[in-house]
Amino acid sequence: MTTHLYIVTGSSRGVGEALVAELLRPEHTVLGLARHHNEVLEQMAARHSAHLTQWAVDLSSPALAAQRLGEWLARMDSSLVASATLINNAGVVSTPAPLGQGHLAELSNAVRVGLEAPLMLSAAFLHATDPWTAPRRVLNVSSGLGRRAMAGSAAYCAAKAGMDHFTRAMSLEQAARPHGARVMSIAPGVIDTDMQRQLRDADATLFPERAMFARLHDEGQLLSPRACAQKLLARLDRADFGSDPIGDVRD
Repeated sequence: MTTHLYIVTGSSRGVGEALVAELLRPEHTVLGLARHHNEVLEQMAARHSAHLTQWAVDLSSPALAAQRLGEWLARMDSSLVASATLINNAGVVSTPAPLGQGHLAELSNAVRVGLEAPLMLSAAFLHATDPWTAPRRVLNVSSGLGRRAMAGSAAYCAAKAGMDHFTRAMSLEQAARPHGARVMSIAPGVIDTDMQRQLRDADATLFPERAMFARLHDEGQLLSPRACAQKLLARLDRADFGSDPIGDVRD
C-alpha cells in the first residue's frame, strides 16, 4: 500500500501544527520537525489512524537536521511512496528593533531558522529523493516581508527574501531535470500566531509598525492558523503548483 509523504517544519504550534492536523489521514505519512513534540497531534493521529512521526530538532543547527532527514529518506522504500512533499514552515522573528540595536544571537537565530534551515533541508530532500519516480514538491512558507521591507525586522525580511530567491534558483534547477520537483515559495498572509503577538507587544519606540499590527488584530483581519493551512494545502494540490515559483495565498 502506497502513502503520500509530508515533511513539515515548525510543526509543534501555529501554522505548522495546523498543517499537520489537516494532513493526518490514513493514506498519509507525516514527519514533523520542531523543538518540541506536540501531544495533541499524537492523539489526533491515533484517532485518525494516521502515521505521524515527530522529531525534536533545533533548526538553528540546520546541518544536523538536514543530515538526519537525508539519511531517513534514503532508508525509505520509494516504491511505497505515492508522492513526497517538504513544507518549510518554521520561522522566527528577533525582538523587533532597528538592526543596530538588535541582539546578535537573536539575529543569527532568525536567519539560521528562516533561511539556512529551509535551504539545507531542501537540499537534503532533493538529493535523497532524486532517484524516486513519485512526484515531489517543496513548499516554502514565505512572507510579504520578503518582498516589502519593514523597519525593525531586518533579519526576518532578509531570511524571507532569501527564501524567495533560493526558491527561484531551485525551480530553474529542477525544471532541467527529468523528474524534477515542483517548488514554490508562498506568502501566507497575516496570521494570528505567537509571532503576531510578539510584534504587537514590541516597543513602539523601536518598532514603528507596531500600531499597524495591533490594528489588524483589533479589526479581526488576522487569518487563523487553520484557515491559513487550508489555503496553503489547497495551493499545494493545484495542478499549476510551481508553474511560478513565487506566490501568495491571496492570488
